[in-house]
Amino acid sequence: MNLFKKFFALLSLAGAVAFAPAAVAQDAPDEFVKRITQEVIEAAKTDKDIQAGNHKRVLDLVESKILPHVDFQRMTALAAGRFWREASPEQQKQLTTEFRSLLVYTYSGAISQIRDQKVEFKPLRAEAADTDVEVRSQVVQPRGGDPIQISYRLAKQGQAWKIYDVNVLGAWLVETYKGNFASEINKGGIDGLIKTLADRNKRLAASAAKGGKS
Repeated sequence: MNLFKKFFALLSLAGAVAFAPAAVAQDAPDEFVKRITQEVIEAAKTDKDIQAGNHKRVLDLVESKILPHVDFQRMTALAAGRFWREASPEQQKQLTTEFRSLLVYTYSGAISQIRDQKVEFKPLRAEAADTDVEVRSQVVQPRGGDPIQISYRLAKQGQAWKIYDVNVLGAWLVETYKGNFASEINKGGIDGLIKTLADRNKRLAASAAKGGKS
């Protein structure tokens, strides 16, 4: 499993579930992630279609339960770095759309791998008034082995918390993508990066249609 696959196989253990806004507003950030973790794990474990690798069912779960609580525009802007400010509004929109699609396929390829993992959370180091926090957890493997440390960066938007970065095995996701984005932009500009992501998404879509793994 490559690094990006590992990122999202583990991130799926703490994927976001669409709660009613009133319920989300009452949650502290660590309780929010803890609650959605259990919901996603339970859905992945009990849905026979997901366990069997039904790609459409997995995509539906990702779209409805996880993605509404990820801030893709902020994630994309951070990954693009200084180049984000140089992009036109339309380029920013296209880049966010393609990056979101890439993460959808990566998420869906990881969901069906959830089995008997457990997630434990560490005490939250934040004040009640903080609006940008880090939630730390670890994934306990079902057959032993060292726990895998995972951290999440969340920002409060209105009354809701949104995930905008994740750290697995000591590497932040946004920072990992930033190098790839910069390389593609230096070769072909913002449009070149958009095309690279779009081409990748087309291949992933074709693979999914044939029953392949993302």
